[in-house]
Amino acid sequence: MDAVPALVSTPLRLPVLPAAGAGAMPASSRRVAERRAPETLHPSLWLGHQLGRSGAQAVASGFAALDAELPGGGWPRRVLSELLLPHPGVGEIRLLAPPLVAAQRAGRLVMIFDPPADLSAWALAGLGFDVEQLLVVNTRARVVPGSDSLWALEQALKSGHVGAVLAWLPPRLRSERLRRLQLAAHNHDGAAFVLRELAASARPTASPLRLSLHAGGADRLRVRILKRRGPPLEAPLQLALPPVLSEAAQRRWHSGLREPVQSLREAVFVNFA
Repeated sequence: MDAVPALVSTPLRLPVLPAAGAGAMPASSRRVAERRAPETLHPSLWLGHQLGRSGAQAVASGFAALDAELPGGGWPRRVLSELLLPHPGVGEIRLLAPPLVAAQRAGRLVMIFDPPADLSAWALAGLGFDVEQLLVVNTRARVVPGSDSLWALEQALKSGHVGAVLAWLPPRLRSERLRRLQLAAHNHDGAAFVLRELAASARPTASPLRLSLHAGGADRLRVRILKRRGPPLEAPLQLALPPVLSEAAQRRWHSGLREPVQSLREAVFVNFA
């Protein structure tokens, strides 16, 4: 459980519920219990046997089994959700497509930072993305020695004008740099996903939510929750992903009518003012 905020200086004492058959709890005692429930004192507090509750409404993941295991019932807002990968391409974009597409359909900007390879526009369109409104920022190809390649990501989170963020972070990122991103995410009213190498699981994280992703078979993903506001989850989740190719695309592929892959345009400057 996260550290108890400084505003709680005394042990939390909840009224003892009456034993079965001893009669209903008086209304006054019930009101006291509700008033002293951990989440009513501070949204970052929870009992050890239950999932934490977020003060902000969570973003549905699009997978009922995953929502059931995420505190608040979905991806959290105003914090980083950290996903660890053995290598890119295990299904991470198909996993995150529902909340990103939902942000676009709500009229909000979705930004993608430093994808490890060119993204296929028609594949993203098949997942529901409006590719004309998707902003891809590649900072590493133009980074100047000594400069901060994460500056644009930090500014996007701080701006409060972005609906959702997806970023591949550089390997061996220092913990203090991740804390800066986490602090910036407090201003971000939406989901913020950062993807890192699997070896980062051996190091602590400032992110309140950390998952690892592994391929679980054809169009399946194995998700293990490594850190969350709540009790540990021992068994990984097995999620069925949308197929890589739609039925129409599969027919074109087998018939030999293969269209060239259209890549997305990259932004070279973004003004967050």
